[in-house]
Amino acid sequence: MSFKENLLKKIKIDIMSKNVIDSTGPPDSGRKVDKETMRRLLEMSSYKSRMERDLELYISEVTEEGRGKILVLDNDLAIYNTTVEDVTIRKTPTVKEMLNIRNIIKILNDADVVVSKREESVRTIRKECIEMLDLSFDKSDLDEIEKDGSISLERGYTDGVIECLSLFAELIGYRSAPKAFKARNHKIIGALTRKKSGELVFGPIVIYSIIHNFIKLIDDQIGSFDKERIELMHRIATGDEKASIEGHHVFQYLKEKVIGQKLLTIEK
Repeated sequence: MSFKENLLKKIKIDIMSKNVIDSTGPPDSGRKVDKETMRRLLEMSSYKSRMERDLELYISEVTEEGRGKILVLDNDLAIYNTTVEDVTIRKTPTVKEMLNIRNIIKILNDADVVVSKREESVRTIRKECIEMLDLSFDKSDLDEIEKDGSISLERGYTDGVIECLSLFAELIGYRSAPKAFKARNHKIIGALTRKKSGELVFGPIVIYSIIHNFIKLIDDQIGSFDKERIELMHRIATGDEKASIEGHHVFQYLKEKVIGQKLLTIEK
């Protein structure tokens, strides 16, 4: 796959992982894990599915002795380091198996074989999925993203513009606008930091009007306590004020931002 395709896949993995983590809760919370999303995430990993009794298992890194990393797709999302037989005894023991004192000890305490549970397990699977992707890139890859964004803007292809912004946001570390900076029917992203006072600082800010298909960039930072400048930002969003950079030049700015960050990383 191309760099762009791999980066889009990483973004998808991050979104799916967050959705699963958001669906988890303490054992007594009564919340149900988003199994369908977790299942799709596991399908992107090296884990292979297998049904044993009533357990939906996902298995990876099996040794000659039959031990491996085994995730049970249930509310605990536990990853075990043991055999499939051992997991089935601990999770769904038969009456005969429960008559064995060693099995009873296993059933009552699985700390010796559990590697992780819930959120930590999701993060483990997310990490593996991302490690399988080639996310190395050069300037030509960025040129392609810039070009796709400019063509999408010219043709009024909203999904293409938003995809381009999502790709650059992933590379630069831009975040979606916090509440004070949001505007209806606009895609707004930018650099986000927080002061010790608790004030959020947002900027540079990229504003894309979904309805009117124009894109603008405010090459500055605005604090969440600065109501006057936030109001100026909203006037720029509605087209009542000019922005620092507009049109396809915004994509060029974002590309140069990525290149600048990459060079800084190399120098370090």
